[in-house]
Amino acid sequence: MDTDFSLLKASQRVEHLQKRVARLKGLAKKYKRSEIIQNALLGISNIATQVTSLDDFYQRVHLHLQQLIPAENFFIASKDAETGLTSLPFFADQQDSHPSELYPDQEISTLLNAGLTGYVLRHGVPLLCDDNKFEELIASGEIKSLGSPSHQWLGVPIKSQDVISGVLVVQSYNPANTYGELELELMGFICHHISGVMERLEHHEQLEQAIVERTKELSKAYDKVKIEVKERVKAEELQKALFEIADLSASKVFQQDFYLRLHRIISQLIPANNCFISLIDDDNMLSFPFYVSQRTTEYPASRPMQDGLTEYILQHKLPQLWSAKEIAKMVAMGEVYAKSPSLNKTQKMHQWIGIPLMINGDIGGALTIYSLDDEHIYQLKDLELLTFVSQHIANAIERKQAVESLKNSYELLEDKVIARTHALAELNNNLQQEINQRRKIEAQLVHDAQHDGLTGLPNRCFLMDRLSQALKHFRRHGLDQFSLLFIDLDRFKVINDSFGHLEGDRFLIETAKRLKSCIRENDTLARMGGDEFVILLDSINATEDAKDVSERILHALSMPYQLAEQNFISGASIGIAFSGHNKMITSESILRDADAAMYQAKANGKGCYVIFDDKLSLQTKQQYDLEIDFKKALDRQAFEIYLVEVVDFSNGEIIAIEPQIEWHHPEQGKIEHAKMKHLAAQYQLTLDLDGYIFSYLQNQYQSLKQQYSKDVSLHLSISSQHIKNKFVLRNLKNTIKSSNINVNKLMLFFNEKALVQDTENHINGFELISQLGVNIGIDGYGTGYSSLSCLSFLPIKALKLDNDISKHLLNEKQLQLVKAYQLTANTLNFDMYATTVDTQQQVRQFLELGYARGQGRAISKLFTENNISTNHALNQLNING
Repeated sequence: MDTDFSLLKASQRVEHLQKRVARLKGLAKKYKRSEIIQNALLGISNIATQVTSLDDFYQRVHLHLQQLIPAENFFIASKDAETGLTSLPFFADQQDSHPSELYPDQEISTLLNAGLTGYVLRHGVPLLCDDNKFEELIASGEIKSLGSPSHQWLGVPIKSQDVISGVLVVQSYNPANTYGELELELMGFICHHISGVMERLEHHEQLEQAIVERTKELSKAYDKVKIEVKERVKAEELQKALFEIADLSASKVFQQDFYLRLHRIISQLIPANNCFISLIDDDNMLSFPFYVSQRTTEYPASRPMQDGLTEYILQHKLPQLWSAKEIAKMVAMGEVYAKSPSLNKTQKMHQWIGIPLMINGDIGGALTIYSLDDEHIYQLKDLELLTFVSQHIANAIERKQAVESLKNSYELLEDKVIARTHALAELNNNLQQEINQRRKIEAQLVHDAQHDGLTGLPNRCFLMDRLSQALKHFRRHGLDQFSLLFIDLDRFKVINDSFGHLEGDRFLIETAKRLKSCIRENDTLARMGGDEFVILLDSINATEDAKDVSERILHALSMPYQLAEQNFISGASIGIAFSGHNKMITSESILRDADAAMYQAKANGKGCYVIFDDKLSLQTKQQYDLEIDFKKALDRQAFEIYLVEVVDFSNGEIIAIEPQIEWHHPEQGKIEHAKMKHLAAQYQLTLDLDGYIFSYLQNQYQSLKQQYSKDVSLHLSISSQHIKNKFVLRNLKNTIKSSNINVNKLMLFFNEKALVQDTENHINGFELISQLGVNIGIDGYGTGYSSLSCLSFLPIKALKLDNDISKHLLNEKQLQLVKAYQLTANTLNFDMYATTVDTQQQVRQFLELGYARGQGRAISKLFTENNISTNHALNQLNING
């Protein structure tokens, strides 16, 4: 019993020990496998830090992986981040060939994306797939069946910074080989290292590529710097050569040394063992001031221009680089040495450079360099360099020649200096005399520009300058007053009409003397033109000083003048203006005030003086207001036109009508035609007023022909401003052409005084107007301005007497003068018209003087208002006479 129990216990103990041995063997196997796995993982980690390429890494990982898990099929799929294509950088399979061989007609990327690899790439999670899972994925359409069927398929995504870059895959075809969590974890560990190796190798590859690119850039930069340094050295050498040439051109070396140094400078830039310079002299001979050659030491002699290579360069004026073959071809074609074959020494030449030299603005020579062997090959850049340097060489030769020429000229000049010195001394004396004479002439011109040519008195320009100085002094020293006297002579026009212009000039000269005797030395007497004088009384104490001077002037001018052996009494009207207390006074304003006061003196009866005051200032304002009213009335066409009839004294027939204008001013009453013309001229509106009258004639022309007759003529007095320039004249012509007036019945009258003042423009204007068929006449005739010779060649047909002549038919001489006017008209075949015939006595006088036509109030009253016949009217005049 005990023995059985002992045996039972011993059996249990053996069983227990066997279990422990089995467990210990299992633990030992597990520890052994863990050690293998640890060593494999350490190996993989070491491989990851040591490999230099992914292919090497994949091979060595595959070897280590086979020690850990069954991997009949092992491959790595990689996805390109830029293109999105999937490739197989590593593939190892014991059963299937590479997919590209199995499916040659399909792309690897498409095949991989369609299978389990594509599934892992899309979902980004590990996949452990057996047959059931495989069928399930196929049934759901997630994948397609590719390759041989496997027992298990394990794929783990390779991630880099959370981006899937590939898949690590192992397959087992043997059912005995299975995968679990351990294999899944191991594959994840390997994927992590693959990702790190990929990043490291990619970074390393990028770094190597960057190093290669940078190395290339540095190499290019280095090559560029080398070129720049080389170019800089060449430029410095060239600049140095140019400086040496410039210094050489200014040096005083002899000619032979000059060319030797030129040759040394050239040799620094380009090999020049064979070099010569040829020049053309005034006799068209070719000389060689410098010549160096490896073949001879003799200088070529001067010779006439022929057909050598040098002459070819000089003729074509272009730099040339020729080889021996090119020279031989030119010789064969007869382009060179055809006429002078003895000059041909080019047989042994290797290269030849010829460059023309521009000396004194023309081709004056040539620089030649040639080689006898190929030790140095000349290139186009050598030709360009030598061409550039040759310009400076030519300048240096030109300067050298100029220095030599100057030296010779200086020697000749020294011989002439003594001879010319005496001549210059004599010339200087003559020149000094001429300068003195010129200064006198200039002084006289200045004097003439500021003085009146007739009286020798200062003119308006001089007076305004003195007046400006007086105003400046007045503004600085307000207590120092001055005054201005504006003097207008009475009856001056009568002197010109009665005694002629010569006596009128004598009258003005005598008047100037009398005025000068009435003022002080520091006062200024000036003639403004015509019969107007102005006196500037400087530094007066009171207004009484100006009054005293004015009274002395009136007394002096009232004394009789001896003119044409007759006594003539004149007089003057004086306007006085003072500087006063107005600091804003100007030269023009005080002169205008004195002029206004003078006109008031004339209005007061002449022979007196008037001081400008507030009352006159008011009159000036009224004149300004009148100007404004005049312009407004002209714009509103408020002027009235009346017709003056021109009558034939022989039969009383109205032969013409002349429109005249008047204005009924609301304050000043009726302003007649003569004053209207005067106002228009004063306001620069003469052309506008003439246009106003002409528009009236054009509008009323048809009714005027019905009122009078279709043969009645139209007389129209217009201003000479219409022919002052071509633009205004063109406007007058266009106005006449566009009107409905019969131009053959239109006669335009121009003033005689304006004709004399600007004869040339009148001649041209009359010629153009007469071409339109318009008749031309002169009014205001008899004032003594125009000569008979002037009237004889003008295309005029009628003369009208001046309006004042009929008022001065007082003595026999005046009657004879008016009769002479009529005889002049008959001689030149002009129609003569009397004007301003205001009384029956004037009608009778004009009839007795032979005048047959006229116009005026007396004629209108006699022939029109009384409605009597002409013969009866004439009889009435004779009876009354």
